[in-house]
Amino acid sequence: MDKDTPPRNFILPTKQELKKIIWSFSKKEWLVFGGLLLILFISTLGILQTINKSFMESVPLRGGSIREGVLGSPRFTNPVLALTDPDKDMVALVYNGLVRKSPDGEIIPDLAESIDMSPDGLTYTFVLKENLRFHDGEPLTTDDVIFTITQVQDPIIKSPRKGNWDGVSVEKIDDKTVKFILRKPYATFLENATLGIMPLHIWTDSPIELNEANKTPIGSGPYKVVKVNQQSSGAIESYELSTFSDFSLGQPYIKKITLRFYQNEETLVNALETGSVDQASSISPRSAQELQKKDYRITSAVLPRIFGLFFNQSQNQIFTNKVVVKAINQGIDKNKISREVLGGYAIPIEDPIPPTVTEYEKQRKTSAPREEILKGIRESLEEGGWKLGGSGYLEKTTTDSNKKKTTTVLQFSISTGNAEELVKSAELIKEDLTELGMKVDVKTFEVGNLNQSVIRPREYDALFFGQIINNESDLYAFWHSSQRKDPGLNVAMYTNAKVDKILEDAFVTTDKEERIKKYISFEEEIRKDLPAVFLYSPSLIYVIKKDLEGLTLQNIISPSDRFNNVHLWYTKTDNVWKIFSK
Repeated sequence: MDKDTPPRNFILPTKQELKKIIWSFSKKEWLVFGGLLLILFISTLGILQTINKSFMESVPLRGGSIREGVLGSPRFTNPVLALTDPDKDMVALVYNGLVRKSPDGEIIPDLAESIDMSPDGLTYTFVLKENLRFHDGEPLTTDDVIFTITQVQDPIIKSPRKGNWDGVSVEKIDDKTVKFILRKPYATFLENATLGIMPLHIWTDSPIELNEANKTPIGSGPYKVVKVNQQSSGAIESYELSTFSDFSLGQPYIKKITLRFYQNEETLVNALETGSVDQASSISPRSAQELQKKDYRITSAVLPRIFGLFFNQSQNQIFTNKVVVKAINQGIDKNKISREVLGGYAIPIEDPIPPTVTEYEKQRKTSAPREEILKGIRESLEEGGWKLGGSGYLEKTTTDSNKKKTTTVLQFSISTGNAEELVKSAELIKEDLTELGMKVDVKTFEVGNLNQSVIRPREYDALFFGQIINNESDLYAFWHSSQRKDPGLNVAMYTNAKVDKILEDAFVTTDKEERIKKYISFEEEIRKDLPAVFLYSPSLIYVIKKDLEGLTLQNIISPSDRFNNVHLWYTKTDNVWKIFSK
């Protein structure tokens, strides 16, 4: 028979024959046979497990808990009066609005089923979802929406959100439909509609600032209050919250969240280290660095805040000299401030719009070596007539029409708050500019005194200050010439007719692409005039539980925005076949 030809009759051995063969094995043959069987068994298990894994995926499970530490104590846990971070944290968990900001920065429906904007951008119509309820089981209707907005608009209540709703009329169509009518288009109106809705039946019993619901709030948000722990003084010590099964975006995964309140960062960090809390936000860079060494899980996100030196040309004419302000801008080592003062939890900036606010890619400067930068600045100042004088600082001598000579020393003061990070940053700025031959004095003030005695009367040469840009529309308040005097926020006392027009047009432009073009033009004008030196945008620092998943810190404006997608957080998972996870 040919060796390649298979046998025509192949007969499997019988059970008795196999048994006889196996029992005839020697001890060595038994070891080899057992080893082969073991290898076959392990290989089969491995193949089956690999096949199984290819059909499986991890999915979140409901359950688990989080204990979070918060700096400060809540006072007004309602959307109308919430001003402090503890108030805003509670509001973010207990209340929800017609819309919500998603992790990618988009505005999505929350209580609203649908949103319709008129072609002229003056009318917004919201239709509520079916069967909306508050935590106490009472239905949520357009009456509650209208009540909340009218409370914000009431001048007696003095809501910090009043400016967002001035000039907006609200009209009830039916129990599920409400219409907002604007006097003029407002590009970021939908962001205002994230305002939490308050239950009319709870808040009409007494004035809003005195209502007991400030301590035991009832909303329709992802979590409801189940227990309030108070100190003997009446101050809130902690809140225990549980999931709200009827939340409009679906029941959250984390079953229980406890917020515990601490009066200073030292006790908050101690609570983290002793295990009293699992998480804490708004930790200082210094504390974050220490906790990182101890293997705590830390995440961060750049906040839409601008810190810079704002020049008051009316107070000190030195800032009208473009050579000088350019030298100041180039001479400050922004990376050093970010690194040494903020522990890297900040990014150096060049423009008045935070990098997290605009939707266009900003061109990043490539930094030359420090010595090369300083050499160029010194040459520029010398060409501008500034030379080291007998005072030990840069001086410039000018001659008037009567041939009278005047010598000006390049000197100015920096006013700022007495917070540790501000003081350290100001001192670094002073060091950098002193190296160039400028005489700089740093003046620090308690925050209240800084506002009342320095900022409001505009009594400063340069102000080292921070601006919070909640959205693009806020730029009007900081840079339009009509806002130069108190209570306006144009602390650079800046005047530019072209910028005024750009800001006015951008404010009412609802087309996103067109609005972006206008803000690009705005930044170009600011770069030409240099009414301020922009230094850095700081980061929110968040110490989080090691097994927490689902958290997204992108596109946040304030610390409380970390809870924007809290209903999607989870700590427990299960593996299921993909076909069952859909």
